[in-house]
Amino acid sequence: MGRHGWDSDTRRWRLTALLGVGAVALALVVTLVSTLSGGPGTTGTTRDGATVHGTPARPSAAPEPYVGWGFTHTQYSADQGAGAATTRVEQLLTQNRGLAQNQAVMGWGADNPEPVQGHYDFGALDRRIDFMRASGGTPVITLCCAPDWMKGGRAGVGNTNWSQSALETAPTPDHYQDYADLAATVARRYPDVKHFIVWNEFKGFWNDAKSRWDYEGYTTLYNLVYTALKKVDKDIMVGGPYLVMDSVDPRDQNASAAVRGPWGAMDQRVLDAFTYWNAHKEGADFTVVDGSSYTRDDDLLPDEFAATGKFTAVGEWIRRQTHDLPLWWAEYYVEPGDGNGNRTGWTEPHRVAAQATGMIALVRGGADSGFYWNPEDKSGSGCAGCLWTPTDSAAGGRELPMYDLVSRFARAFPPGTRYEDVPVAADDVPNVRVLASDRTVLVVNTQNRPISAQIDGKRFGMGPYEVKWLDR
Repeated sequence: MGRHGWDSDTRRWRLTALLGVGAVALALVVTLVSTLSGGPGTTGTTRDGATVHGTPARPSAAPEPYVGWGFTHTQYSADQGAGAATTRVEQLLTQNRGLAQNQAVMGWGADNPEPVQGHYDFGALDRRIDFMRASGGTPVITLCCAPDWMKGGRAGVGNTNWSQSALETAPTPDHYQDYADLAATVARRYPDVKHFIVWNEFKGFWNDAKSRWDYEGYTTLYNLVYTALKKVDKDIMVGGPYLVMDSVDPRDQNASAAVRGPWGAMDQRVLDAFTYWNAHKEGADFTVVDGSSYTRDDDLLPDEFAATGKFTAVGEWIRRQTHDLPLWWAEYYVEPGDGNGNRTGWTEPHRVAAQATGMIALVRGGADSGFYWNPEDKSGSGCAGCLWTPTDSAAGGRELPMYDLVSRFARAFPPGTRYEDVPVAADDVPNVRVLASDRTVLVVNTQNRPISAQIDGKRFGMGPYEVKWLDR
């Protein structure tokens, strides 16, 4: 964990969000040309960033403040690669039309959208939006991060500082309105995108002097962006604050006395930041947060399955604070990363079972929308926790077990689902997690051994860490 309340592993800021070596080399060339010409480079940019791109999808109805369950695109996704592989993923997603897809406006596969004030480069973001449209996904844009000139850096094509520290820098207060204007430009360019998340994990909003979040600064930025987006289209759905709901050891000096359980205790500084935003926000159509089932020290308390109870407790607390605004989880994690931020230590059945248990806990806490962070690799045949295999070759883009879980969960438990309690044999209660609607029962074996379970009046066997779907 970093001193700012977030860690720098794959769930916070992936090094894969940075540009590749080839792009950096190109940037250096462009920078040299810019320097010799005496001004910030604008080659390849356009002044008409707000011009509608492509053919926007036609919404079938007015947008709602929820999108259901889906995933976030990261640096490597299926908008690029071998044609056969990208088509395979597109067809896979088309079969699950409505599966929400989230993309950041800068980073995680998107370039600097405004390298010089008033000069835009939406090429990479255009490509991601085109992919969402082609695959029938409900598009969501996360408004993060900020062009360099908005945060004390150099303007100009090729001058973008893609280092982690630079990317995790927020706009300076004198550029908050400029960022709101950029958000409005993005909304005009993609009029079919009706859901926007403001910023990401309070990046750059830590107050060192006070050892707490700069929730005043974030809320000021949020309110300006909210107002700008509503001026573009009053039907646009806007949400925040995308705080990392960090938990700590209950003995930690920052441990909350009110929100705690066997999984640990919430960091009170996070709750204070949420409370301020909630009290001073201009408005919100939904609330969005992220977090992990494990503590800031990567402790799974008391184990990886019981630790997911944190999602339920946090969700219930948030819903009480917001008087039941729709709740989204922009990211949710159940498997700690290693020293390099990689999550490869579990078998895929173990990973899927823990993930399914986490999603059940999210629902029990009142969430109706959430995004799986898809840790896609650039190449190779294996991809721990990924939704599909890398698309670099014609053989890629093939469905993996995590995709089956996320897509089936989205179909079985859309927003508005009425959940039902089903009978579970007493001796099975410690071993399984269950979520049921009037049509479907999801059962997770949390044991690394076969069990015989009796759920909803049916007796059946389950393999180690098996996830089973039952029709009712």
